[in-house]
Amino acid sequence: PLSRFLWLLSATMSAEGSVKTKPSEFLKTVLGRPVVVKLNSGVDYRGILACLDGYMNIAMEQTEEYVNGELTQKYGDCFIRGNNVLYISTQSKRR
Repeated sequence: PLSRFLWLLSATMSAEGSVKTKPSEFLKTVLGRPVVVKLNSGVDYRGILACLDGYMNIAMEQTEEYVNGELTQKYGDCFIRGNNVLYISTQSKRR
């Protein structure tokens, strides 16, 4: 699961012409920072990345749920099972 995600992240970063960084280094740099977690279902979760493991299980704080771009729910802490994660990206600014 993690290797598929890391490959996807690497391919995306290379295709966009961004500075090449190892996916594991990227994940270390975003801990404690605002991120967007996109699920396979299309739902976005935005919040502070508290921790993650090798299975891409994710713990977030100050989490907001967005469906079709609309805020639908606010959570304090949130746990997302890794097999549901499509990608994680940095969030430049909290809404």
